[in-house]
Amino acid sequence: MNETRDRGNPVIEEVIEEETESAIAVAGHPIHAMSVHFPIALVIGTLAVDVFYWWSGDPFWVRVGIWSSGFAFATGVGAGLVGTAELLLVRGIRIRVASWTHAIAAITLIAIAGTNWGLRLVDPTAILPHGLLLSLLASIFTGLAGWHGGKLVFDHGIGLVISPKG
Repeated sequence: MNETRDRGNPVIEEVIEEETESAIAVAGHPIHAMSVHFPIALVIGTLAVDVFYWWSGDPFWVRVGIWSSGFAFATGVGAGLVGTAELLLVRGIRIRVASWTHAIAAITLIAIAGTNWGLRLVDPTAILPHGLLLSLLASIFTGLAGWHGGKLVFDHGIGLVISPKG
C-alpha cells in the first residue's frame, strides 16, 4: 500500500495529513530507527553462536551466547522504550494500524530475547535445545518486527526527512 497512490481510500485520507515527524530525534534523525540495528544484529548473532556451539561443543560459545543474548535484550529494551515513546507521543504514528502491529511484534521479540538471556543465566547447559529454539524464535520475530517497521518507513513515510530542495 502506498499512501500517495491510495489517496482515494477514505482510511488513508483520514491519516495521511497527520504529522509523522519524530518526537525523539537528533538533527531530524529518529533515534528509534538508529537504535534498532543493535538488537537486530545481536539476536541474529546469538542464533549463529548457538549453531556454532551445537556444531563444536566448545564452551567458549556458551559464554559468547550469554553476552550476546544479554546485549540483544538490553539494546532491544532501549530501542523499544524509544519506539514506545514515539508511538505514544506522535498522533500520526499512533493512528496507523501498522504502528501497532510493529509494536506488538517488537514487544514479543523483546520478551523472547529476555527469556533467552534469562535461561542462559540460570542454566547455561539448557542452550541445547531450548536456547537454540529461543534464538530461532527471536530471529523469526526480528523478521516480523522488521517487516512491519519497514512498512512504516516505506509505505507510510514514518521517520523520513524530506528535503525542501526536492
